[in-house]
Amino acid sequence: MDNPVDITQTLSSLPLFQQLHDSEIVHFATDAREIRLGKGQILFQKGAMLDGFYVVVYGAIKLAFSSPQGNEKVVSIVEAGQSFGEAVVFMERPSPVLSQALEETLLLLIAKQNLFTAIDHDSAFARRMLAGLSIRLHGLIEDVEHYSLRSATQRLISFLLQLAGAPESGLIELALPASKQVIASRLNLTPETLSRVLHSLSDSGLVTVKGRHITMIDVIKIRQYADAQQPDTEKQRGTSGVSW
Repeated sequence: MDNPVDITQTLSSLPLFQQLHDSEIVHFATDAREIRLGKGQILFQKGAMLDGFYVVVYGAIKLAFSSPQGNEKVVSIVEAGQSFGEAVVFMERPSPVLSQALEETLLLLIAKQNLFTAIDHDSAFARRMLAGLSIRLHGLIEDVEHYSLRSATQRLISFLLQLAGAPESGLIELALPASKQVIASRLNLTPETLSRVLHSLSDSGLVTVKGRHITMIDVIKIRQYADAQQPDTEKQRGTSGVSW
């Protein structure tokens, strides 16, 4: 059985809540609802109306949409300490994506009314909320740039470096936050292309791959390798204009 979660402590450690008064955090924590999901469990489907936004305590959530042909596009992978759903709550419109747990996950649901009340009474909180949404919009614009102007190799290397915290040099070990199929969708690649790129990087002595565990042998050489790549000539699938 999971240990009890200190919701007040969890919220107070998040950047969004760090400047709130203790009494305000306690108010959020009192009304927050814990949601536990098993691997593969759906939180909500496309078209759902959300009662609030979600904070990931541990685990990972996939936000994605499907085409009429059944193809899936992963919009975002949300990990511990991150939140999602705020933009849809503000718009008070149906969700354009589905939400699914990639592993055992614990979420906190922050009620919509509590969010609106905090914004009405605390301009600093409102500014942080807007900053968070702006960062995500900027990220979506970067996605479009990456898909349009960068090769498959450049996209994967950029993703790995970001996952590792953008180190400048050295040997880095990391674990992928999701299956390679999900990562491929997130990067707008086919699983076959992702596997091909990983094999190429491995054959070049830049990485070693064991399941989801990847070791980048030399970050400087990996960056140089990425800079030498040419954009893909094949047409890539588009991305969504969804801001989460």
